[in-house]
Amino acid sequence: MDENSAQTHTQVRHEERNDAADSDATTIGADHPDAPIRDSPLVEDLEPDTSPPTPRFIQDEGTWKRFKWVPYPVRRVIKATANWARGPPNPHRYHIEPLFPQVQHRPIVLLDRYLPRKSHRAFAVFAFFGIWLLTFALVMRQGLIAAEIPEWGTPTQIGCGSTYWTSGNGCGVDGVNCRPFTDGGYPFRCPANCASYHVLNPRAVGDQEIIYQPLVIGGPPEATDGPAVYRGDSHICSAAIHAGVISNTNGGCGVVKLIGRRTNFNSTTRNGITSIAFDSYFPLSFTFEPGITCDARDVIWSLLAVSVVFTTVFSLFVTSPALFFFPLFTVLYWTVGMVTDTPSHRDIPSLFSAEIGRFLPAMFVAWVMYDKMGVRRTLKGLTAQVEKTVLWLGAAWVGALTNYTLDFIPIQRLTSRDLQQQPGARAALAIIVLILAVIASAQAWYFRQEGRLIRNLKLYALFVGGIIICLVLPDLNLRIHHYILALLLLPGTAIQMRPSLLYQGLLIGLFVNGIARWGFDPVLQTDYSLLGDGQLDSPLPSIRVPVIVPNTNITFAWDPPPGTFDGISVLVNDVERFRKYFYEGVGEEENISNVSSVTWVRDQDPEVPEYFRFAWMKGNERGDYTKAGKWDGKESWSHMAPGPSRLRAREEQRFMGTL
Repeated sequence: MDENSAQTHTQVRHEERNDAADSDATTIGADHPDAPIRDSPLVEDLEPDTSPPTPRFIQDEGTWKRFKWVPYPVRRVIKATANWARGPPNPHRYHIEPLFPQVQHRPIVLLDRYLPRKSHRAFAVFAFFGIWLLTFALVMRQGLIAAEIPEWGTPTQIGCGSTYWTSGNGCGVDGVNCRPFTDGGYPFRCPANCASYHVLNPRAVGDQEIIYQPLVIGGPPEATDGPAVYRGDSHICSAAIHAGVISNTNGGCGVVKLIGRRTNFNSTTRNGITSIAFDSYFPLSFTFEPGITCDARDVIWSLLAVSVVFTTVFSLFVTSPALFFFPLFTVLYWTVGMVTDTPSHRDIPSLFSAEIGRFLPAMFVAWVMYDKMGVRRTLKGLTAQVEKTVLWLGAAWVGALTNYTLDFIPIQRLTSRDLQQQPGARAALAIIVLILAVIASAQAWYFRQEGRLIRNLKLYALFVGGIIICLVLPDLNLRIHHYILALLLLPGTAIQMRPSLLYQGLLIGLFVNGIARWGFDPVLQTDYSLLGDGQLDSPLPSIRVPVIVPNTNITFAWDPPPGTFDGISVLVNDVERFRKYFYEGVGEEENISNVSSVTWVRDQDPEVPEYFRFAWMKGNERGDYTKAGKWDGKESWSHMAPGPSRLRAREEQRFMGTL
């Protein structure tokens, strides 16, 4: 009973206190002279809080209870870093304010004045690109027309890598598949920029190994002004540039003639190409018919100028991000694929067929880049028309023309083998990585200021995780292509700043060049496909000291082969002369004979050396060849050095292939 009375008394007292407070608030202020005196606070309210404060590490324990094994100083650093990465309390949204706005807004003002309605603008866009397409087609058609050469006919279009002698022993034993060796020829036409067509894996020429340079063997004679003579496996277009028949800038046409076997091919430097010397004979050689005039030139620069002018004008007058991005992406793609960096093709219809097959999936990826990877965010609301054109579009053309603009970087393919064997490749890669690190640091700071750094870090964490998974997959190799590099770096440009415009345009150009030239090459490749025409690291034949009959013949024998190899291939002066199997059927009764040696009978000038290389065979497949051994034709034999020489070449060619 007493307890209930006490509770009732306390409740009434609290209600009276609240009423008094409400009355004071609604009638007179607390500082008024007539204001009533407040009740004194309760005794328990005046008692100090003597409980000790909770330590900070205990406060954080709930958050880190699953990570107690992490030392507290480390947790504190991680938490501070996470707080910093969240950005400032009031994020700053970057937006480009045009320099000289009256100048940069002038195209927009003109567009609003003369084409105020959307229907008029839509018609203007279709008409504008219709004019571009018509101009592009007419100029390209003009470039395909070549005047007929008297007595020879119309020139045949060939690629920069075209040659008479097929690589990889494709001509067969004694070159029977590449006959005739003489009394032949035809008119040809080469594209521009063939001087930059290099062999990407070592190719043996006698006892030399050629890499990262044009394959041009021979040239004009040293002592006389006679015609330039080239070995049959030389690239025809590069040899034509070296001989001065065509120009590297515009390409051109001429007549190539087969002249059979020749000896002593000279090394000279002409028209920016240094040819390779070969001091022995080769069964097939060619020269160029003098005095040929041909009205044909590569219109690559004219077509490029047409596309650059049209895209520049279009960029200046367009403010819509989608209308800006997709048409320009289309023009970039078709200009690269059909003109500046074409894939291997035999004629224009086959080239167009290949490019249209790549274009449709490329446009889907373009939509992903626009809508999901930051292109729209970078371009939205941008009215700096001149800056957008110079920075974004200009960088896009630089990236799309990497075979010209970035050709000075000594990195042909981003594989460990190429980085090791190409001079300057590792230093160039280190510089590129350093530059990317500086750019990434700056971009990360700007993303933090916008409060979007953590979200982007999560995205790149997924990228890194995917790359790690690809690296650990068995029997597969990760290869970062042009388009993959662009896709990986593109989200880091999703911020409207001038540097981001530059970076984003460059990456879009890289993507276009990679897809239009090479297609969607797989990211994961087997060892064999990644090697291409590279070294297989297969066992090499162990050749014994040969038996020599001076000026007559030389006999080679070998130690037993390892594994399941059942034959041997022998090259003489880079031509396959023997393809012997160790157990061969002889006669109708299939008597088995054991082949353990080969004898080469010399039928050439005894003053000329000959070069021999050997490789094991397994069925029709060959392993790596040894380095070249040299016989001077008399009694001297220079034994081959250890290790493989020519790295096996396959039938695929970067351009048109062989004739």
